Amino acid sequence: MALTKTRLAVEVVYAMRGEQVLLSLEVRPGTTVHEAIEQSGITRRFPCLDPAHGKVGIFGKLVKPDTVLKAGDRVEIYRPLIADPKDARRKRLLQKR
Repeated sequence: MALTKTRLAVEVVYAMRGEQVLLSLEVRPGTTVHEAIEQSGITRRFPCLDPAHGKVGIFGKLVKPDTVLKAGDRVEIYRPLIADPKDARRKRLLQKR
């Protein structure tokens, strides 16, 4: 990832169970997480994706869509959980008994 005078290199990633997508792109300084997602075109590839209402992060840390990116940032689009982790843990414990 390099920094040029007018562009920042960033990545946008999204993972489903059977498919992971990592898109590298260059954005202008001042670009937000939401803008980078839109510029990446990932929502055209996954029409059901709604990053405006879902959770997003940079390198595993939750951020707001209006967070301004820095060179080298990896924007992550998170899927909704299919099960509550606490409920899943309880079910596993009950099955062991």
